[in-house]
Amino acid sequence: MSNIGIKPLGTRVVVNPIEAETVTSGGLIIPDSAQEKQAKGVIVATASGTESTPMDVKVGDKVLYGKFAGTEIKHQGKDLIIMEQADILAII
Repeated sequence: MSNIGIKPLGTRVVVNPIEAETVTSGGLIIPDSAQEKQAKGVIVATASGTESTPMDVKVGDKVLYGKFAGTEIKHQGKDLIIMEQADILAII
């Protein structure tokens, strides 16, 4: 659980996506039109899970998720994604 004011239900999590880098390591600026949607983020809230599906992730875990996973929301000025735990591919 977290104090962000959102309590996901079932096996859902709330993810704070990590911003895409806008400059390459060589110093080139990547225009918005060429940037890919990041599929990395940090878990900021988790549900309790169910008897048959316990939660494998916890608040603070950095994760990789499917490119089209979840529902994007804006909450308290932050862009967040609510998704099923099953949409998470790995903890990194």
